Amino acid sequence: MNRPTRTRLHVLLSLAAPLLVLLGVLSLLQREGTDRWQPVPAILVGSGLTIHAVVGRRRRRHKLLVALRSSRFEED
Repeated sequence: MNRPTRTRLHVLLSLAAPLLVLLGVLSLLQREGTDRWQPVPAILVGSGLTIHAVVGRRRRRHKLLVALRSSRFEED
């Protein structure tokens, strides 16, 4: 019963950064004058978190691929 709650939490957390970017862009479009710069930090933080997640995922997948290839090579 604890497992589905964790899965839901992970889904919500994975959507947090893209939603932060979306909220920042929407608020940027609605503001005028000097207030326009206020949502820029939210956009930058959300973009940074998203890019960091993508780079980390690619690194983990590459390490897994290298490990699979090396274990296959050792078997032969």
